[in-house]
Amino acid sequence: MNPHPKITLVGAGPGDTDLISLKGLKALSTARVVLYDALVNEALLEYAPEDAVRVYVGKRANRHAYSQQQINEMMVGYARAHGHVVRLKGGDPFVFGRGGEELDYAAEHGVTATAIPGISSSIALAGLQGIPLTYRGISESFWVITGATTAGVVSDDLYAAAKTNATVVVLMGLNKLREITEIYQNEGKGNLPVAIIQNGSLPDEKVALGTMDTILSRVTQQEIGAPAVIIIGEVVAKHERFVLQQHNSIAV
Repeated sequence: MNPHPKITLVGAGPGDTDLISLKGLKALSTARVVLYDALVNEALLEYAPEDAVRVYVGKRANRHAYSQQQINEMMVGYARAHGHVVRLKGGDPFVFGRGGEELDYAAEHGVTATAIPGISSSIALAGLQGIPLTYRGISESFWVITGATTAGVVSDDLYAAAKTNATVVVLMGLNKLREITEIYQNEGKGNLPVAIIQNGSLPDEKVALGTMDTILSRVTQQEIGAPAVIIIGEVVAKHERFVLQQHNSIAV
């Protein structure tokens, strides 16, 4: 057994390698093993020591290289055998990243584990597009909601959020977009602005802008696919292209 087994959960940010924290890079530089997710930019692996073991563990929606239980066991096993394990996770470990479960597993098995926060796509991608999640007189709060529960259905929280004026950020929800638009339309909010950002912060980023009534067609036209973040609310109209695009649509 290695005398100093430890695990560090590191948030890699939304994709752009420059958006990982300095503390996260320092942790990577001392890793003996790196277990990394599908949404992690693999260029970050260059910051780990050359002889560090690198293990891809997948975890993209519906395409898992390993189950969560297997990943938990690998973290502890590698830590005991090699020492410092960095669990490199997209975004922030604790925003739909199951980081809490991984910390719990490590604690249950007597391995020291800590977390280094990452910039969550739920906040970063809106900011990079010039969309403020809160804005005085427009939105006083924002909700971050998963696109579907473990049962595969739209979260009850989304129905509740649709009744408010809050900005709503939906992660992993593109395949539920039709249901989401119907929820808002049923609340009389067909004209509510929506932005959908695919591969946010990366060179192949795509952005679709519209309203609840038009966003489905915009997504089809622009061939938007996963991974994507959905941003819902009046603040989306602050995007520099939103007003121009709406004006052009009316003109046509």
